[in-house]
Amino acid sequence: MKKLIAIAMMAALVCTSTFAAPKKNKKAAKKSSVKIAMVTDSGDITDQSFNQTTYQACKDYAEANGLEFQYYKPAGDSTADRVASIDAAYQDGYNVIVLPGFLFGEAIVKVAKDYDDAKFIGLDISEGDLGGAAVPANVFCAVYQEELPGFFAGYAAVKEGYRHLGFLGGMAVPAVVRYGYGFVQGANKAAEELKVADKVTIEYVYGGQFYGDQTITASMDGWYKNRGVEVVFACGGGIWTSACEAASKVGGKVIGVDVDQTAQINGYGADMCVTSAMKGLGATVNSALSAIQAGNWADYAGKVATLGLVSGSDLSVNYVGLPTDTWTMKNFSVKEYKKLVGDIFNKKVAVSNSIDKEPSVKVKVNYYKNIK
Repeated sequence: MKKLIAIAMMAALVCTSTFAAPKKNKKAAKKSSVKIAMVTDSGDITDQSFNQTTYQACKDYAEANGLEFQYYKPAGDSTADRVASIDAAYQDGYNVIVLPGFLFGEAIVKVAKDYDDAKFIGLDISEGDLGGAAVPANVFCAVYQEELPGFFAGYAAVKEGYRHLGFLGGMAVPAVVRYGYGFVQGANKAAEELKVADKVTIEYVYGGQFYGDQTITASMDGWYKNRGVEVVFACGGGIWTSACEAASKVGGKVIGVDVDQTAQINGYGADMCVTSAMKGLGATVNSALSAIQAGNWADYAGKVATLGLVSGSDLSVNYVGLPTDTWTMKNFSVKEYKKLVGDIFNKKVAVSNSIDKEPSVKVKVNYYKNIK
C-alpha cells in the first residue's frame, strides 16, 4: 500500500521469540521517551496482510523518528497467548503497543487497566470486539468503513467489463459482511449506469474460516470452471490463496483486500489481480503515533474512530480506497475512480453500511450457505 502520512485528525474524530507471561509490574514501563511495540495476531509479519502492513508501518515510523521498535509473536492463537506477549512488551519497557485485528479486543480489556501508563493502538477493533466494555482512557481503536472499498471494488469490476462476479468472505463478522454488501452495491451501481443489470450475476459465500484450504479451493474451482465466474473478491485473512489457486487453473481473476495485494495475487498468474479494496492501516499508525509524539494523545484517548473518506479530491489522505500506483484496469480509469470517490464524499452517491439484511439490488445475487 502506498504509504500515507496523515497527521491531521481522522474523519470520525476526524523478535520473533515466544514469551511467557511475567508477573505484572507497573513500574517497568515508565519511560521518558516513546518506545513502540507491535504484537501479531494469529498470523506473522510475513502474512502479506494486516500483520505485515502494521509491522512495516511501525518499523518505518520508528526508524524515521529515531525510536525503539520491536515486535512480538504470541505462542499460540488465544487471548491468553496474546496477553502474554503484551505483558512481555510492557516488561521490556515498551510504552506504546500496537495491536492489529479484532482478535485483540478481549486482550485489550484485560491489560489496559493494569498498564495505565502505556498507550494502546488497536487496529480494526470495534466496541463490540471489546465485549461492550467502555474504551479505557489509554486505548485508541480504529475501525473502517469497509463498505466503501468494497463498493469501489464491485463498481470497478463491472466497469472493467466483468459480468459474472464472486464474493468469497472469510467468516461473517461485521467487517467482512460490510465488505461483501458494499461489493454487491458497487457492482449494482455500475451495472445500472451501464444498463446491464440483467446481465450481471454475483455468487456470494463465506468460507467459515480465515484461511484457504483444499475444501475452499474446490468450491472456487466450481465457481470458475462450472459456473463461469470471471473474478472473485476474496475477503478474509488468507482465504485469498484458495481463490488464487482456483483462478490460476482457468485464467480467472481475483480482487484483493485490506492492503494492495497486486504482487501476491499476480504471483499465481500474470495480471490475475484486478484491484484491491484497501484499509489505511499505515495511515492510521502514522496518525496515532504522530499524535502521541506531539502530545496530542488526548484527542485519541478512550475513543473508537470509524475511518473512511476525509477528502473527495486528495486520495492520499483517505483511509479506504483502491490502489492507484498499481492500476492496470483498461476500461475503468483512475480519473473515473476519483470522480466516484468525490461523488460519495459529497453524498451524491449513497453507500449503505447496514449488515442487518442483504442489499436490495437489481443484479442477480446467489447467496450460499457457508462452505465450512
